[in-house]
Amino acid sequence: MSRRRFRSVRARATLGASLVVAVALLAAGAAVLLSLRSNLIDQADTQAERVARTVAGQLSVGTAYDELTSLDDDDRPVQIVDAAGRPVAASEDLERISGAAPPESGDDDLEPGEIEEETRFSDGTATVDGDTADHRFAAVAVRDPQKGLLTVYAGAPLSAEQSAVRTALTVMLIGFPLLLAVVAGVTWLVTRRALRPVEGIRREMAAITASADLARRVPEPDTHDEVARLARTTNETLAALESSVERGRRFVADASHELRSPIASLRTQLEVGAAHPGLLDVAGAVEDTVRLQRLAADLLLLARLDAGEGPTDGRVDLAALAREEAAGRPGVTVDAEPVEVAGSRGQLGRVLANLLDNARRHARSAVGVRVRRVGERAVVEIADDGDGVPEADRERIFERFVRLDDARSRDDGGAGLGLAIARDVAVRHGGTLTVRETPAGGALFELRLPIA
Repeated sequence: MSRRRFRSVRARATLGASLVVAVALLAAGAAVLLSLRSNLIDQADTQAERVARTVAGQLSVGTAYDELTSLDDDDRPVQIVDAAGRPVAASEDLERISGAAPPESGDDDLEPGEIEEETRFSDGTATVDGDTADHRFAAVAVRDPQKGLLTVYAGAPLSAEQSAVRTALTVMLIGFPLLLAVVAGVTWLVTRRALRPVEGIRREMAAITASADLARRVPEPDTHDEVARLARTTNETLAALESSVERGRRFVADASHELRSPIASLRTQLEVGAAHPGLLDVAGAVEDTVRLQRLAADLLLLARLDAGEGPTDGRVDLAALAREEAAGRPGVTVDAEPVEVAGSRGQLGRVLANLLDNARRHARSAVGVRVRRVGERAVVEIADDGDGVPEADRERIFERFVRLDDARSRDDGGAGLGLAIARDVAVRHGGTLTVRETPAGGALFELRLPIA
């Protein structure tokens, strides 16, 4: 159970935020400690250097050791050594120092009364009246007019620096875990609140999957964030899925209905012919078989289009294709200029054939085909002199198995798939297929395809 919770988005977000804050706190804490220690050491350096140069200044004018000031301050021990490194004077109660910087060879060049410009600093310890403590030492060389080259060592205690660093470290060790706990708790609560709508979406999707009720929708939070957009997109997907499933069911039902009639008619004729051979209507049986064959071919093509079958690569001359399709259909005139498009010759021929058959069924006497180029589009117009398509039905006629009442009485075996196939193929080729009215009141179907 704990591993499953650790894999949740909320747990990962909490862990990630805690790690980021922990790294930031560690970096900030280290920077604060280093800065604090550096500032305190600089202060100790300043104090030690001031004492060392004060003593060096007195020595540079020949002041005797017992007359030197700053040697009676136990907090800032001072020791003076000669050129051989032997102590010649020191603060009261100072027993020894260690870690102080040794004299440099360049100090021999100092003139009588001259003080070294550079101060050398080092860490060490000083034992005063039996107590040993860490100090920061400043070393300054000076040439006494009578005593020769001397080095003054002055120390400043580091107890204040060490105490401040320890205090700051203690505060950090106590405060950082508390701050991390607060960050983790706030992140956990905020993430849970933010993901609550997502959990609602998940539960509703699980219920929809279990019930197979695609009419249900997931709840949409009243926000404008990513979760709200996810919910809206999910509902749009459910709506599209519901429409697709309903379309598939309707397609199956309509296909079954369309297939039932010719099959029943064919079976009746065959049964009559089996019982009474002289009454067998061979022509009617052939007609029903051809109708079944065409319907099966249409259904197969629609299934391939629904499966995402794209057009084959090729170049098709629409003018030649239009003349070829019109050649076997009386009453069809063609006015075409050469224009090539990319796609499947067979599928585009099927589009023109379906449009011409539809126009001939509804025309009174004539059907006209015009092929031309308009900008970067090839335009095919097929017009008839019939009654046209009512404006309210100009989109509905492209739905599958849709036949207007007038068409139902006049179609010879049509199943209402021709225009649906034509539009699907046009869309697959990157084009459009629409219908409007001719000046004379007939139907004008316009096919637009991109130029090859």
